[in-house]
Amino acid sequence: MIPLRSSEPHYTRPTVNLVLIAINAAVFLYELTLGNGYRLNHFIALYGIVPDRLNPASILTSMFIHGGWLHILGNMWFLWVFGRGIEDVLGHSKYLFFYLVCGVAAAIAHILVNFNSTVPTVGASGAIAGVMGAYLVTFPRARVVTLVVLFIFITTVDIPAAFLLLYWFAIQFFNGVGSVGYSQASSGDVAYFAHVGGFITGILLIKLMGARRQVRSYY
Repeated sequence: MIPLRSSEPHYTRPTVNLVLIAINAAVFLYELTLGNGYRLNHFIALYGIVPDRLNPASILTSMFIHGGWLHILGNMWFLWVFGRGIEDVLGHSKYLFFYLVCGVAAAIAHILVNFNSTVPTVGASGAIAGVMGAYLVTFPRARVVTLVVLFIFITTVDIPAAFLLLYWFAIQFFNGVGSVGYSQASSGDVAYFAHVGGFITGILLIKLMGARRQVRSYY
């Protein structure tokens, strides 16, 4: 299931969301210039999270690195669909703080579960999972137009945000539990517990930070 758009109205320009997408895109374009050999692997090992020899700065830098076209396109699309509403209710500065804290919490969750791993971990999905957790709390009754593929049939369905996001979280949680004891590489290169940690952090943090009044609209 791929979310296409949500039903909640937006009242401010998603400036931070657009900047985050632009930074991720710029870093990915830089990665493409490195080729597929040693230079790229060195870049990912240097700026990605390697729990067995952790560089604390990589907890932040890893959020802006992606492992391929599908990785970055999927992450940025989810950020666009769900991030606009959260930036709307938090305001630009608080949203940026929220996003980064969720990313850090997601990274810590991954490190705690995989503290002996030598596999570099990269991607914005932990921070975006936090945005999705916040969306669950803030817009549970919103309708999300979702692309659904059923064998050879492709259609769109309006799905309640609460159902879609809880379904997504359940998949991450149970896949994460199932991958315990295996290396990240052998479990499909997906940092499931980063998603779980980010999602839970987003739920808790949005309640602590609150929402501002929506004061202007745009078209």
